[in-house]
Amino acid sequence: MEFQLKILLISFFTTIVLGIFTIPVLQRLKVGQSEREDGPKSHLKKSGTPTMGGIIMAMSIIGASIVACVHYIGKEPEVGKKLIPLTLVAIGFGLVGFIDDYKKVVLRNTDGLKPRAKMAGLLVISILFSIYTERILGIGTDIIIPFFKNSITLPAIVYIPFTILVMLATTNAINLTDGVDGLATSVTLAIVTAITVIAIILDVKEVIILGSIVCGTCLGFLIFNLNKAKVFMGDTGSLLLGGVVSCSAIYLKMPLLLLILAAVPVLETLSVIIQVAYYKKTKKRFFKMTPIHHHFELCGWRENKIVTTFSLATVVLCIIGIFSVI
Repeated sequence: MEFQLKILLISFFTTIVLGIFTIPVLQRLKVGQSEREDGPKSHLKKSGTPTMGGIIMAMSIIGASIVACVHYIGKEPEVGKKLIPLTLVAIGFGLVGFIDDYKKVVLRNTDGLKPRAKMAGLLVISILFSIYTERILGIGTDIIIPFFKNSITLPAIVYIPFTILVMLATTNAINLTDGVDGLATSVTLAIVTAITVIAIILDVKEVIILGSIVCGTCLGFLIFNLNKAKVFMGDTGSLLLGGVVSCSAIYLKMPLLLLILAAVPVLETLSVIIQVAYYKKTKKRFFKMTPIHHHFELCGWRENKIVTTFSLATVVLCIIGIFSVI
């Protein structure tokens, strides 16, 4: 565990240093956040805050992953080899988000990446990873069922579409959670910590390393992202984190566990679905605003209260999730 702690600290301090130097560059480039006119009025004062901060996270993860791969070359080369695809999935999702952010804030295209193009990019990465785990890595098509502590084996024709759906749903859910200073970062930190603890119990070293790197990165990024945020992660960061969570859970054969660990992002997604369906049927709003963290804002909750409440709820759910599979 000594190296895992070291790599966590490396990614933590690397993120801080990158943030110190990158944020001023983003400010000079004027890649500021454009707040929705129909969003909470309190968010209008955030307009101009640098976004695309996910670049900081991506650089930190890439750098720490390279250090980890070099470390394992002479000792356990298989760990380094298996870490690379996991990192590439995360960076791949982040790259799709980066293109979207770039079009929005640099090219001033308010629509950003077309929804179909964005989904196509995420879909390609999800397909490649699902095929990699099932056909090349050969981890099997069995999925662990929480609480029952046994597994079911799915036919490959069902398993691959299912894991693709999990990856797309997870990235979208964490993307929707990113709407209040520090919320997505804090919630994801708790989720990744839980996944890392499970990986430690199962001794899956490549997931332990990736989890340690991402935990360190999130902790470092929170220094700049908590209210009042100096930088937002943008889709670059939220899709990257979604990739980390989903690919790690699938790698551990525990995608169903995300219904517990990531219940907050799931709730954020469900709130949007409910709002749209209810409005189409009644022409009225079920929530004051969605995703649901905006509903609580309009109910008078301060951002710090939302982040604290949602994060603590996630921590409790993560503890339950860990005990459901060990």
